This record gives sequence, structure tokens and C-alpha cells, in this order.
Amino acid sequence: MKKTAFIFPGQGAQKAGMGKDFYENSQIARRIYDSASERLGLDLRKLCFTPNELLDHTEYTQAAMTVTSIAMMEEMKARGLKADMAAGLSLGEYSALVCAGAMDALDAVWAVRQRGILMEQAVPAGQGAMAAVLGLDAERTEEVLAGLEQVQIANYNCPGQIVISGKRESVEQAGPLLKEAGARRVLPLNVSGPFHSAMLAEAGEKLGAVLEQISFSALQMPYASNVTGELVRETGMIRGLLIRQVSSSVRWQQCAEAMIREGAELFVEIGPGKTLSGFMKKINRQVQAVSIETWEDLKQITEGGGLC
Repeated sequence: MKKTAFIFPGQGAQKAGMGKDFYENSQIARRIYDSASERLGLDLRKLCFTPNELLDHTEYTQAAMTVTSIAMMEEMKARGLKADMAAGLSLGEYSALVCAGAMDALDAVWAVRQRGILMEQAVPAGQGAMAAVLGLDAERTEEVLAGLEQVQIANYNCPGQIVISGKRESVEQAGPLLKEAGARRVLPLNVSGPFHSAMLAEAGEKLGAVLEQISFSALQMPYASNVTGELVRETGMIRGLLIRQVSSSVRWQQCAEAMIREGAELFVEIGPGKTLSGFMKKINRQVQAVSIETWEDLKQITEGGGLC
């Protein structure tokens, strides 16, 4: 049996209807959605299953994405589909921590709800921005950004795809400079804030007070930290890393490479979209990447004899 990593997408993958088929077919998923809705005082079923404007607002997106990924994962685990390690892109790291046994599912959904509110409030509208940089390596991107104020790499997604974040004026100035340096394209992102930049450091500090209210359990498997790009095995490190994660770069490529060094050969993306599976094909074509975002995806895997 191949060593397996469960990986969880972050904000931006959300879409109306996500998880609805799991809710309709799985008692486990139904219990998670219902319990999380009660915990938050928020109808997560309506938020996730029906077209609405709130789903794309950070303060709602994060809880919606997290409850969906966790509901899917718990049904998978009940069917005997297990992981040897876990990781998540930004927000997805909370689902990975539930998978790894360090966080209670309802605590995770509650924490990301507070995280989303803090991030939404961190920077006044219009002051921050993000952009995707295609076709330029990280080292050259870092060199260009070094000459600008309050802008940094937010995501090391995969070879040839980087995201920058920070002060709006600096992100806009960076575009032409990055193209001159060899970037194929620089695409502004439709986001509500400069996520994973130093401008959100205060939000991270406030998140610390939220996380102090949560008890973390012993890790049952390692997970890869966005902040370090390395595997974490000590529960005592988790809270501090989650605080730093809000304003630190997401080292997703490094996370994937760390899991491959640990022996992962099969990566299973759990949640809406196929973004992370696409990244894996660019990071290392020798490993297998599959995605489970619908009930039909799960049926095909379980009826086909499982993941192997």
C-alpha cells in the first residue's frame, strides 16, 4: 500500500453546492454540518449548498470550506480510507490538523470562523492587494520584491506559480517589474485583503487569543506546516505556527516536497476543486494525485477497491 497524504484546499476553491451530496448521503457528514451550524449559530447548510453572496466573503468562506472538507474526510475515514500524513493550503491546514487528530472538528470550524472575521477586519478595504505571478522562479521574484515596500511572496504554490501580497500600490508597481524580469503573466486576484503578508500580523496576534481557548491533542500523524514547509510531529508547536501562518508565506511546494521525502506517493485532495492536484503534477510527476469533491468521486474509489 502506498503511503498516502490527505491534502485540503484553501480559500478560493469554494463554490455553491459543495458538500450537498455528502450531506444527503452520509449520516456522518450530516452530523458534522448540523453540529457545526449549531456551534456557530450560522446555517452552514444554506451557506454551502445554495447560491449566495456570503460564500465569497472571507468571514463566511473559511467556516464553509472547513466544514465541507472535514465532513468529506470523516466519511472517507469511516469507509477505511486512511492517511499517513496531512497538509492543507492556508485555511486547509485546519482540516489537516483535524485529520491528524490534533484538533476537534467543531473547534476547527469555530476557530476558522474567528480567523476569517479577524482577517476581514485587518486591513481597510482597498489598501491591500494580491497577484499571481506565472512563469518566474521564486528567487528572481524575491529579488524584484526586495526593492519595493510592503509586498512579499504570499504563496509558493508550485514551479512557475507564485502569489504576491501586500500594499496595493506596491503590488501594482511589482507587475511591470516582474514582467521585465521574465514573468509570463502577472494577474491581479479578486480578493478582499493582502492575505499572508505582514499587513495581517495584527490579525495573527488576535488569533492567538482564539487559539488559547482550544485544547490541542497529540498528533496521530505528522502534518506539513505552511510556515516552515516541513513536517510537524510535536503538538506544542501547532498554536504558534497557526498564529504565524496568517502573515507568513504559504510554502505549499515545500510542504509537498517534505511529504514526498517522508515517502508519500499518493496525494488525495479532499474538498471542492482540483487546485492542489494540479499543483502536484507540476511539483512532482512521479507521485499520484487524485481529488474527492463529490459523492460520486468517493463511490468510484471505494467501489474500485480503495486507494492503492
